[in-house]
Amino acid sequence: MVDLVRAARDVADIVEAHADRAERERRLPMAVVEALRDADLLRMCVPRAYAGPEADPVTMAKAIETVSTADGSAGWCTMIASTTSSLSMFLPPDAARQIFADRANIGGGVFAPNGTGCAVDGGWKVSGVWNWGSGTQHCRYILGGTRLDDDFRLLFFDAADVRIHDTWHTSGLRGTGSHEFSVSDVFVPTARSMSARGARPTIEAPLAAFPNFTLLAIGVAAVALGLARRAIDEFVELAADKRPQFSERTLAQVGTNQTDLARAEVQLRSARGFLYSEVADAWEIALNGSRVELDARVRIRLAGANAVEAATRAIDSVYTMAGGCAIYETNQLQRCLRDVHVVSQHIMVAPRLFETLGKHLFGGEIDSSSI
Repeated sequence: MVDLVRAARDVADIVEAHADRAERERRLPMAVVEALRDADLLRMCVPRAYAGPEADPVTMAKAIETVSTADGSAGWCTMIASTTSSLSMFLPPDAARQIFADRANIGGGVFAPNGTGCAVDGGWKVSGVWNWGSGTQHCRYILGGTRLDDDFRLLFFDAADVRIHDTWHTSGLRGTGSHEFSVSDVFVPTARSMSARGARPTIEAPLAAFPNFTLLAIGVAAVALGLARRAIDEFVELAADKRPQFSERTLAQVGTNQTDLARAEVQLRSARGFLYSEVADAWEIALNGSRVELDARVRIRLAGANAVEAATRAIDSVYTMAGGCAIYETNQLQRCLRDVHVVSQHIMVAPRLFETLGKHLFGGEIDSSSI
C-alpha cells in the first residue's frame, strides 16, 4: 500500500519550486499536476477495487496538510480532487472505472445545483454556470450539481464539453485556478450521475460509510493547518536574524514575540490534535460497519472550523510580528496570510457554522443534510 503522506513529502520540493509560477498564472503548472497525479494524491479516495489508494480520512488529511505546507494552492487542488474522487463509490461501477480507474483522469468540480437539465434518450441535456471550479483546468471530468425536474443530481461532464471563464482574480489561493465554468446543452449519460442526497454506495468499502460533507470539511481544515505550519516555520527562520530598525535585538530575542510565538504554536497544535482525534474516532466507527451519527459529525465539524480559526490566528500573529517585510507579495508570510483568509470563507468551515453546531449542542434541531 502506498504511503501517501510520504508521497506528499516526496513531491513537496516540486510543489514549492513552482508555487510562484502557480501564483502568476493562476493555475497549477503541469509539472506540479503530474507530480501530484503520479503520486496518487489527486484521487486518494478511489477504492482499491478501482485501482485507487483508498486512503482513510486521517491519511488523506495529513497528505493534504503536507502538500499545503509546500504551497496552499497545490494543497487545495489536492483536497478538491481527492474529495471529489470519493464519489466513485456511489457511481455505477462501469462509470466509476471509466472516470477514476485511470490516475490520469483527474476529477473536480462543484456540488452546488447551478445546472438545469431535461431527460433525453440515455441521459440528460444540461446547461448551467458554476463558480469556484478549483483545478478544473487540469481535470478530465468536471462535476456539476444539477436540477433535473424535481431531482438534484451530481453529473460528471467531459472536460471537452466545459467552458472555463477567466474569473479567478483573487487575494489568495490564486494558483488554484478556481474559475467559473459553464456547459450549454451538453449531453450527459445516465451512468455518469448520482443522486446528490441519500445516494447508496455501489461498492463495499469502509470509506463509503464516511459522510461526504464531513470528509470535505476535514480536507479544507487540513489546507489551513498546512498553511499555518509553513507560516510559523518561516517566521522562526526570519526572526533568528532580522533586527527591526533602531533595535539591537533580533525578532527572536523580543519577549513579546517569544510569548506570541508560543501561543501560536499551542493554538495550532491543539486545534490539529482535536481535529485528528475526532476524525480517527469516527473512522473507527466506519470501520466497524456502523453509521457515523450526527453527534460525531458535529464534533468533527467543530474541530474543522476551529482548526481554520486557529490557523488563521496563528498566521495573523506571525505576519504582524514579522514587520514591514511581510507586506510584499514575494514574502511567504503574506502568501500564507492571503491564502488562509480565502480558506476561511469556505462554507464548510465559515464562522456562521458555529451557530448551527451550537444549536445542536443545546439540543435544538438543525438541518443536518450538509453536516
